[in-house]
Amino acid sequence: MMTGKEYIDSLRELKTIVYAFGEKLDNFVDHSLIRPHVNAAATTYDMAHDPEFEDLVTAKSHLSGEKISRFTHIHHSTEDLIKKVKMLRAISQRTGSCYQRCVGFDGINALYSTTYEIDQKYGTNYHERMADFVKYLQKTDKMVAGSMTDPKGDRGLSPGNQADPDMYIRVVKKNEKGIVIRGAKAHQTGIVNSHEMLIMPTIALDVADKDYAVACAIPVDAPGVLHIFGRQTNDTRKYDEMDQGNACFGVVGGEALTVLEDIFVPWERVFMCGEYDFAGMMVERFASYHRQNYGGCKGGVSDIVIGATAAMAEMNGVAKASHIKDKIIEMIHLTETIYCGSVACSSQGRPLPCGSYFVDPLLANVTKLNVTRNIYEICRLSHDIAGGLLATTPSEQDLNHPEIGKYVEKYSKGVDSVPAIERLRMVRLLENMTGGTALVESMHGAGSPQAQRVMILRQGNLPHKVKLAKRLASLDKSGSER
Repeated sequence: MMTGKEYIDSLRELKTIVYAFGEKLDNFVDHSLIRPHVNAAATTYDMAHDPEFEDLVTAKSHLSGEKISRFTHIHHSTEDLIKKVKMLRAISQRTGSCYQRCVGFDGINALYSTTYEIDQKYGTNYHERMADFVKYLQKTDKMVAGSMTDPKGDRGLSPGNQADPDMYIRVVKKNEKGIVIRGAKAHQTGIVNSHEMLIMPTIALDVADKDYAVACAIPVDAPGVLHIFGRQTNDTRKYDEMDQGNACFGVVGGEALTVLEDIFVPWERVFMCGEYDFAGMMVERFASYHRQNYGGCKGGVSDIVIGATAAMAEMNGVAKASHIKDKIIEMIHLTETIYCGSVACSSQGRPLPCGSYFVDPLLANVTKLNVTRNIYEICRLSHDIAGGLLATTPSEQDLNHPEIGKYVEKYSKGVDSVPAIERLRMVRLLENMTGGTALVESMHGAGSPQAQRVMILRQGNLPHKVKLAKRLASLDKSGSER
């Protein structure tokens, strides 16, 4: 397994094409916009070598029997699923940010099981190819980005009916050596500092859309691939140390728009090609695995938000007020509620035909829907307690200015025992973690709230609930007698 330094060094060996703010970046690894995200991902590598976290961040491969990073592991028990959630919370407590490896982790697990069932129906050998790809990831400890979300164009039209057929990734050519794909993937978390990207369909498909039923793996620096780094709230703050808040690890996951212009993929790296009837299965499995995560990662991030809020209350001199304590209690309650959901959907996991384990999809979707609400309330309470300084703090340049810096320092103090710089750093951390991009990701990461509602209705077994009610109301005589 790689260390954090080895991971960072490995990125320098790639020829990844990255654009940001209208410029092609010659050194994306050390660029101010991207380096915090690199650092966050590197933390996952270092924690695998830390005895305190080794049991969570590593696993034993069912393919080789070797010790591997859990981020390259295929779940084979409810214990695996629960350890995943605990690992995510522990890493979030270290970084206070997204560390970007979850999407690829969930992608390999979704495709591992789906390819097995495609093979059972069609006699293909996708599962063997997928297992070989997983072995490669486990042996090399490469970081794989899960590439699911397409630009989608007109959401009211299917992929094949779009005015521009490139709004969804599609196969444009096949031959005896492989396939050629074209299109783009949007909102790609951690893509610029990954080694591989795992292309997956983004929606269930019909026969007319079979060219869009494609899953495959390609290097992020393959010829014809380019990445356009996305803007984040307050991203120009990254050029200053204090003002960016979380100076080492940034915020969210360094998303990008990834363009694929006629990329050749050899057959050994193709895991679905035209089997449109399995696209829906793969999407639902991926979505459930990914929604499982949120009580873990957002639970860990919320732990830091709670700590920073409590620290701000002390710095403001209001920590002993009963209403402040009550609001912090509410923040803890909301955090543990979303964490409970992740643990519950993991503990209720079940084996799939290939032998790997799948979460309870109903509880996974409930977990993510709770996150879309609870995180906003946690942040609202944090803003309530922290005060207006959160939104109006002068810049780091003003603090360091030879003439006006003394006024910024003087009038930024709270309690006299706490230096102004400490209060300013804490308020910048809170601003970074509770506003803008971070909140939007809590809402739309792993799918919008409506996506979870659709799955909850589908998995909620409403007819069974109606039957239970009818029995007790003596409307269903078949079950009324003991």
